Amino acid sequence: MLELRLVQGSLLKKVLESIKDLVNDANFDFSSSGFSLQSMDSSHVALVALLLKSEGFEHYRCDRNTSMGMNLGNMSKMLKCAGNDDIITIKGDDGSDTVTFMFESPTQDKIADFEMKLMDIDSEHLGIPEAEYHAIVKMPSAEFARICKDLASIGDTVVISVTKEGVKFSTRGDIGTANIVLRQNTTVDKPEDATVIEMNEPVSMTFALRYMNSFTKATPLSSTVTISLSPDLPVVVEYKIAEMGYVRFYLAPKMEEDEPEPGA
Repeated sequence: MLELRLVQGSLLKKVLESIKDLVNDANFDFSSSGFSLQSMDSSHVALVALLLKSEGFEHYRCDRNTSMGMNLGNMSKMLKCAGNDDIITIKGDDGSDTVTFMFESPTQDKIADFEMKLMDIDSEHLGIPEAEYHAIVKMPSAEFARICKDLASIGDTVVISVTKEGVKFSTRGDIGTANIVLRQNTTVDKPEDATVIEMNEPVSMTFALRYMNSFTKATPLSSTVTISLSPDLPVVVEYKIAEMGYVRFYLAPKMEEDEPEPGA
């Protein structure tokens, strides 16, 4: 038996919106401590890891560890039927091939339930090793989204360079080049507006902007984003979800030889 009740139902809607374009089908793994999802995107370039801890739910019951395969597009369609203030309950019975989403209005005068068919999905669980990162940048998530959107109008890739001066986002395309530099600023009135850089060694890496712009769909989940960089390791773009978990996106860097020679 599985039953979870989330008062802040809009949170689940935002989580789905942030990952459904990257991942089509995925297994949600439920345990007594919370539920998680880990899946590669369809082109096997990016990885999504989601965790929502049980303590963030008003009611959380999971009698035994279970995995439910869901189509995220279909799940998103169902969650769109919930009002932003609705309380969302997810229910599943052992051995059943469906999951039920129940939406209650805050005044309890409207209750809707939607049943969705589950899928059998083969997925290997990828061990993501804990790594020490050369540089970690924490910045306002809306600012990061804006930078990725602006640079995508000029080029296809972004070079993220971290030095003691700050973090630089740069691109080049047919029409020219662009560089955006953010300096560390911790003297802001609101902590979420700060740009904080922890750097052990300078680092400079190239990534596909198409994926970065996809990751920024998680912006509504958190006012800040953390970007962790190390040479030869995938970048980690992390959005914390309130006090209850996170969504993390991993993206392999583009190697220099992938880049066409200028003028070639």
